[in-house]
Amino acid sequence: MTTDLSHILDNARVAANKLNLIDDATIARVLCAVADEADRQTDYLLRENRRDLERMDPNDPRYDRLMLTPERLAGITADMRRVASLPSPLGRTLASFDRPNGMHIDKVSVPFGVIGIIYEARPNVTFDVFSLCLKSGNVCILKGGHDAACSNLALMNIINKVLISHGIDSNTAVLLPNDHHVTDQLLTAVGKVDLVIPRGSSRLINYVREHALVPVIETGAGICHTYFDEYGDLTQGRNIVFNAKTRRVSVCNALDCLIVHEKRLPDLPALCEPLAGKQVIIYADPQAYEALSGRYPDTLLQPATDQSFGTEFLDYKMAVKTVSSFDEALDHIARYSSKHSECIVTDDEERKQQFTRRVDAACVYTNVSTAFTDGGQFGFGAEIGISTQKLHARGPMALPELTTYKYIISGNGQTRQ
Repeated sequence: MTTDLSHILDNARVAANKLNLIDDATIARVLCAVADEADRQTDYLLRENRRDLERMDPNDPRYDRLMLTPERLAGITADMRRVASLPSPLGRTLASFDRPNGMHIDKVSVPFGVIGIIYEARPNVTFDVFSLCLKSGNVCILKGGHDAACSNLALMNIINKVLISHGIDSNTAVLLPNDHHVTDQLLTAVGKVDLVIPRGSSRLINYVREHALVPVIETGAGICHTYFDEYGDLTQGRNIVFNAKTRRVSVCNALDCLIVHEKRLPDLPALCEPLAGKQVIIYADPQAYEALSGRYPDTLLQPATDQSFGTEFLDYKMAVKTVSSFDEALDHIARYSSKHSECIVTDDEERKQQFTRRVDAACVYTNVSTAFTDGGQFGFGAEIGISTQKLHARGPMALPELTTYKYIISGNGQTRQ
């Protein structure tokens, strides 16, 4: 039986109006209380997470995203406490000015109101979204994937328990049923939902974009490149490539394609050598294949095909593209990038400046691993996603990006002639 969201969304709007009256100190206490309760309930959360994991093939790239561990849970709750400690993004005066007739105008940050989040096998998103939405004065309507159903429900049980214990409407955070029809209702809830943010695969994001009638901020797939320039430092490049590719392969900022200048092909085996220890499969173009043949394990080296480029692997796999010039590297990135995170390894200052100026991506790195595209690493406490679009938000979306603004006009009886 399909769930009718009308009543749920009406209650969420009422909760949003109430939330607007709660002070920031109370919000911070609630977030810390949720973190504390999650720490106490670690065994319960891991047990429910295992129920989800048992239904998924361990070789599925989503398995790592789905998995919770004591260390990951500790990191998630630490992020929540960091969000609690951050300054409120609400009520900030973004601009203030007077008009010739004596009117005074303030541009002030305010919540969106009700935000819907659609995500897949990522239970950490449940806590990240809740903490950021509550801190920014927004009600969150969560639609998780069926793969994480037990994990998400367990996390939401903790959230609702703490909200109720602090006298806050439990409709401030709602987990929707795992029903595809519910997604369509959420996407078409004009006047009831202020914003929808999809977080997941390109398939999910495309579906939301094509079917939504409410405003959408896309958190795009990550097809990330690192260009090892002819002036790149080999030690830096080796460490950056290894970290970007293998730190955690299932995340959107993981490296998918190494671009190497043809003058540095003799260094390619040394550049890629650490990857073999992690069993990274390399799909190499003809020049790179020749340079790696006999110097990288044969079982891990394959010729690249057209499909090797522009692919988000989410696995221990990586493409290698050889270029003859800096401009050719930029052209390759422009053609295949998802505009998420791009990196150059070079000691040439002019190349650094040109790369940052000419590459169109949310995050552009020089001599730094793309693994840092993350709200926590940027000092934002946590993130609701990485926006690859250009309207309203771009890059890691945290507290400021979950607000809009209104103009407040004051005077002493002015009328317009």
